[in-house]
Amino acid sequence: MRSFARHDDYDRSALPDGSLDPDPVQQFRSWLADAETAGLPEPNAMVLSTVDATGPTSRTVLLKGLIDGRFELVTNSGSRKGAALRRDGRVALLFPWYALQRQVLVDGDAAPAPEATSDDYWATRPRGSRIGAWASRQSAPIPDRAALDAAVAATEERFAGVEDVPRPSFWGAWLITPRRIEFWQGRPSRVHDRLVYLPDGDGWRIERLQP
Repeated sequence: MRSFARHDDYDRSALPDGSLDPDPVQQFRSWLADAETAGLPEPNAMVLSTVDATGPTSRTVLLKGLIDGRFELVTNSGSRKGAALRRDGRVALLFPWYALQRQVLVDGDAAPAPEATSDDYWATRPRGSRIGAWASRQSAPIPDRAALDAAVAATEERFAGVEDVPRPSFWGAWLITPRRIEFWQGRPSRVHDRLVYLPDGDGWRIERLQP
């Protein structure tokens, strides 16, 4: 039986008491900027966990923005995650910045964004990504890659000469309102720093958790 006993000690940084911003979203922005500055690939990648009729499921998606303290993602409403979000808005996000020996964990509640928010993000997408969004019935079975390529070609033909491809009604943004945000910093000998923000009236309180 193969063993996974490899052990890398963590010693890059620390989270002293009182070192975090009172606002967890501002603290998140700071750590995201650190990940960008460090040159991490896809620093805005996050693991989105949802619950559907079969149980919990996770996948990696991209954070598209931070709007009024909420985390933004986009999806096809017919996809597995789209159906799960409609069924149960309770979600978890994980930002795994391994190279910095850091994680951010977010528990929150997802709700559809206003149409204008979806339109604003759609306007930033390259034309090819817009074509792809129209062509794919995300998560639906397809016989082979050739069928998918044919769907893309048919969509290209449909929008031939149209530079500003419109947003499909089945595609849009979701906003996740956090109710718990944990900042995790690896420390030597697995005695890690874990500081969590919890609601406290109109603001937040910070608690230190044992590793």
